[in-house]
Amino acid sequence: MNFLWIGLGLVLLIFGGDWLLKSAVALSLKLKISKVVIGMTVVSFATSAPELIVSINAALTGASDLTLGNVIGSNIANLGLVLGVTLLLCTLHVHKDFYKVNWPVMLIASVLLYVFLENDRVIDQPEGLLLFTLLISFIVYLLKTQKNKHSEIVLEDENQLSNSKIFVFFSLGCFGLWLGSELLIKGATALALEFGVTERVIGVTLVSIGTSVPELAASIIAVLKKEKAISLGNLIGSNIFNILAVIGITAMITPISLSDQKLLTSDIFWMLAIVIVLLPMVLIPKKNILNWMHGAVLLLSYILFVVFTL
Repeated sequence: MNFLWIGLGLVLLIFGGDWLLKSAVALSLKLKISKVVIGMTVVSFATSAPELIVSINAALTGASDLTLGNVIGSNIANLGLVLGVTLLLCTLHVHKDFYKVNWPVMLIASVLLYVFLENDRVIDQPEGLLLFTLLISFIVYLLKTQKNKHSEIVLEDENQLSNSKIFVFFSLGCFGLWLGSELLIKGATALALEFGVTERVIGVTLVSIGTSVPELAASIIAVLKKEKAISLGNLIGSNIFNILAVIGITAMITPISLSDQKLLTSDIFWMLAIVIVLLPMVLIPKKNILNWMHGAVLLLSYILFVVFTL
């Protein structure tokens, strides 16, 4: 039954994330917000919604390690698994904004998460507020500086939806994410107890992969449609949102306490390492190009992470 709850939860998270994504993009197009801002904000937030719902739910039920494991594991999965698979299927041309804005913000967010946890093993409400404030500042910066730039992000369906359809997709998306997170948390925590596996292991592997499915699906669909691959900026944006929004909002609601020390002594260093290694990859051997070789390295790194974690 635990596997059934996990499976149903993942399915609902996938569909819920997709429906919420459709409504968010349609609303942004109605408001005439440029694609680059849509990708780095609305799309990133929509694809990070499963992590947010699961993390808040887990924290409120006392499973803080599942919250932290989900975010850290999702960030590793976004770059190692999702970007790795995408690069095996196509070559990505990286915009210079990657190393001027997006990558530095992702690195700062990642380092802040480590510093807050290292300090007292708790992310409290003031720290959560600081993370969320940084997110708002980042969004304001994007709106002011990139509103007229063209995005490399592929939107699966650019046809504008009616207001009623936007409302229906938004409602279904929210309900799917809520029910999916309930079932996923129920199954994952029970499975951890049944097999003697810690919440942290379940969080950084099974749950994080499940909540990263929207990003993976969007990347594969873009490649199969022979469109431009999903922008690296969207995955970077998702990682930024995972820390600044998911951890920030969750911590403002209830403090997030760390119990399993391996989250701090192992998992978070994997996350920092895969973030840092992206910069030389973009610059070497050919500037602003990521190809299948980079993808192979990222995917292998993710496989090694999962093996060492298990």
